[in-house]
Amino acid sequence: MDHFLANWGYVAIVVITAISSMGIPIGAEAAMGYGGALASGQLSTGHAPLNLAWVIVACVAGEMIGSYLGYAIGYLGGRPLVDRVGKYILLTHKDLDRAERWFERRGEPVVFFGRLIPLLRSFVSFAAGLGEMGLVKFSLFSLVGSAVFCGALASIGYSLGSSWHHVISAFSYAGYVAAVLIVLAVVALFWHRLRTMRTERAALGESERRPSEVEPTL
Repeated sequence: MDHFLANWGYVAIVVITAISSMGIPIGAEAAMGYGGALASGQLSTGHAPLNLAWVIVACVAGEMIGSYLGYAIGYLGGRPLVDRVGKYILLTHKDLDRAERWFERRGEPVVFFGRLIPLLRSFVSFAAGLGEMGLVKFSLFSLVGSAVFCGALASIGYSLGSSWHHVISAFSYAGYVAAVLIVLAVVALFWHRLRTMRTERAALGESERRPSEVEPTL
């Protein structure tokens, strides 16, 4: 990723942040920070330093492009999408009902604060689309949240400058521990979701069979 960013600059930042914001977490946070470090002029890449302001603009632009794509997938796909692929990602119609109620009650702050939380921020747009959140409100809160997050990470990378790689290496060992914990949490969540989905589908099948089992009275 560092090589891609060093050679393609703003274009690489837009592409990476757009993909991540669309719902595929590929480490856009690191790209934002490294973009800021490239703007410091303290990294030897063989290319002219980037401009911090334009790095932030590129980050926000990519975030918004990916956000609209993720929103469109959730909004246009909706329940038919769950019918086709829900069983593969352990998603049921009751999950959609909960998402809709969730965004009806607290949609705006969820989108804003979700943009400030790594990993979760990649799925906010899709969930907002499923919940059919208003596009104007979605755009406003996505823009503000993305600007705050992108500006903070790019500025941190800019302040670290040549120390960027040393700081990232220092976090690598802690990252291994976090990765193990995340894997365990994902396995537990997968097992729980699998049991929930089977229970809900069994209940739905039972309710569909009952009317046919009742004999008409003469």
